[in-house]
Amino acid sequence: MLRNEAKKHLEEVIIPFWSKLRDDRYGGYFGLVDSDLNIYKKFTKGVILNSRILWFFSNAYLTLGKEACLDQARHAYAFLKDCCLDKENGGVFWSLRYNGDIEDSTKHTYNIAFAIYALSTYYDASKEEEAIEIAEGLYKTIETKCRDEIGYLEAFTKDFQPESNEKLSENGIVASKTMNTLLHVFEAYTEFYRVTGKTEVKEKIFQILDQFADKVYNKELCRQEVFFDGQFHSLIDLHSYGHDIETAWLIDRGCEILGEKKYIEKMAPITKALTQNIYDTAFHKNSLWNECENGVPDKTRVWWVQAEAVLGFLNGYEKDRERTDYLDAAKGIWNYIQEHFVDKRPGSEWFWLVNDEGESVEVVISDKEAKSFFKALGEIKDNRMVKPIVEPWKCPYHNGRMCMEILRRNLNV
Repeated sequence: MLRNEAKKHLEEVIIPFWSKLRDDRYGGYFGLVDSDLNIYKKFTKGVILNSRILWFFSNAYLTLGKEACLDQARHAYAFLKDCCLDKENGGVFWSLRYNGDIEDSTKHTYNIAFAIYALSTYYDASKEEEAIEIAEGLYKTIETKCRDEIGYLEAFTKDFQPESNEKLSENGIVASKTMNTLLHVFEAYTEFYRVTGKTEVKEKIFQILDQFADKVYNKELCRQEVFFDGQFHSLIDLHSYGHDIETAWLIDRGCEILGEKKYIEKMAPITKALTQNIYDTAFHKNSLWNECENGVPDKTRVWWVQAEAVLGFLNGYEKDRERTDYLDAAKGIWNYIQEHFVDKRPGSEWFWLVNDEGESVEVVISDKEAKSFFKALGEIKDNRMVKPIVEPWKCPYHNGRMCMEILRRNLNV
């Protein structure tokens, strides 16, 4: 059964892998494991990565009840509290050096949202009041410093002066607002509301849902737009398949937590259409293509996209049990993951991406800091390399959450 396989994979692959990356000397978790499984103990510690690890172990404890997971969560929490928070200006830093010193002091709404998300789940697991107090402070930071009258802004300097948004912009676009940041503010606020029940947070979530329905969702194309100017005008013809299927199940779950009939009825047709469109457009060979820009699909298979697709189609089946094609799709992608993404070498986890034939590929490294680091290691040739097993964006958030959501839903599959 899929449920049994997911539990085994979580307990025997994902949890052991990330547990061994714990840095007991400087705190947090090591930030880089290359394609040859070398751990670089002096590499950058991304705050997004460490927040996601905090969330992962906290939720693993809530899911499995294993004290070892709570111990890892406490370790991750101590690092976030002691090193990642800007106690003077508010928010969290973008990245730290291996020893906890500040490397990049950029503030980003997306990054702060993940800290709220992680702290809220950690509070649920540990019952430490300090954690939810920190989360509330970060929530107030977003609401007072990271938004305008239209919606949530993106990047800022250390003291919250506006800064260009290269960190969450791609495809040649530098966006003032993004679907991705809005989605994860929604996710963070939903978790924060789940554990606190704060009415003011619930009202903010309603506003975000209205923005998804009225600004982000393209009802003619049954997809989300991705990058926007300050007035929420789309900047590029881009269909992000992974984000659409992730949004579908996240919004459904958020509406369930909110329990507001008006928004369940408003958002359900949208999440249903997103799921159907992804199934019709992007599901091929028991896996999901990456994205489509200007009508040209990128058929690369990316690790996190496959994990979200399992959940998205499983969610679609849960909402309509007659859609056994969605259940078949979820199981098919799970099997594809086991064959093509799970690294069979002892002590490893998942590969980053494969091509249309399911084979590992080299990619162009464009990030200046990453390129400089990997060149120093001799890893890059002609600006190309095999993507690492772990780096600041490669984390246990998507694949770990996939396993835990399969268990949480308690479907007989």
